[in-house]
Amino acid sequence: MNEGEKKVVSSMIALYCRSKHRSGRELCAECRSLKEYALQRLETCRFGEEKPTCASCPVHCYKTSMRVKIKEVMRFAGPRMLFVHPVATIRHLYRERRLDRNYTARIKTNRDR
Repeated sequence: MNEGEKKVVSSMIALYCRSKHRSGRELCAECRSLKEYALQRLETCRFGEEKPTCASCPVHCYKTSMRVKIKEVMRFAGPRMLFVHPVATIRHLYRERRLDRNYTARIKTNRDR
């Protein structure tokens, strides 16, 4: 379930930790706990493989403190991912756009009823 999302978020956290915390190959304790939390949230996401992006999701499953941390990580690592993992980044952006469109279309259809 959400294996692609798990790989992308893990890569983003690793990139952030290496750059900001100078931790080398191992994640620092803070980033390790954020990664475990993010993976656990993805594992228990009620939308499963049809999961929309977090920005367009009606359910915010991260607690506030973790949401602030993951936003910081994504703001920093997102643009840099294109240079570090270009194929994974393009695949993620394509999947994100496709799922957002499908999710938005379903919401509009349900509202029209």
